[in-house]
Formats: sequence, C-alpha cells, structure tokens
Amino acid sequence: MEQKPWILIIDDSMEIVAALKSFFERNYEVLTAHDGFEGLQTFEQHETDISLVITDVMMPELSGVGVISILKKKYPGVPIIAITGWRGEIDATGNKLDADQILEKPFQLQDLDRSIARLLTDRNPPSLPG
Repeated sequence: MEQKPWILIIDDSMEIVAALKSFFERNYEVLTAHDGFEGLQTFEQHETDISLVITDVMMPELSGVGVISILKKKYPGVPIIAITGWRGEIDATGNKLDADQILEKPFQLQDLDRSIARLLTDRNPPSLPG
C-alpha cells in the first residue's frame, strides 16, 4: 500500500482546522497546529515526513507570514499554501508573502485539494518509465 503524503495545517480557527482535517485525512496524513509557534514546532518534529504546509496568514503571536518566512529559509523546498480571509492582509504586513499558492477564504475545498495535488506533483514529478 502506498504511503499517504503528510500535510501540516496551521490555523488559529479550531473550526477551520477541524473541517480541513476531516476533508483531507482520507488522502493525506494530516498534522494540525493552532498557532504559528506550534506549527513550526510540529514541522520540525516531523520535517522528514511533511510534504506540504497550509497556513493561515493572520494569526496571533506568530503570523503565517512569519511561519512562511522561517520555513522557506530553513526548508526552501517545502510547498506552502497560504489561506487568508482578506487579501489586503498580505499587503498590510509590508512583507512579501513567499507562499507557493494563496487562497482567499472562503474557498472551495476542491480548489484547495487541486492546489495540493498540483504542488505535490510539481515537487515530486512522476518518474518516466524505462
């Protein structure tokens, strides 16, 4: 049996984390965190397993902008999807958001699922026969 890819979901909304975990755990091993610091700690504990990170942009303590910046410096190959309730948040931070994909809330779960599949395929292209 093929091993499922691991994804890490970081969001301060318990409802969003629960909904995303429930939707994606059929096809992925899902780890969750409820703030940026917990997300970084979880990533470091499972860095060799995690294939992709989904993070909210605006969170208390350590924002998604900070999480993305730290992860991209330490682990430049990890694909990251940023989710945000308001696109203006990204510009208001004054920081360049180095996410591989940005989705505005509310989004369709199928759109997020397609983004995950595309980023994982881009990261691990299928090998050619022969």
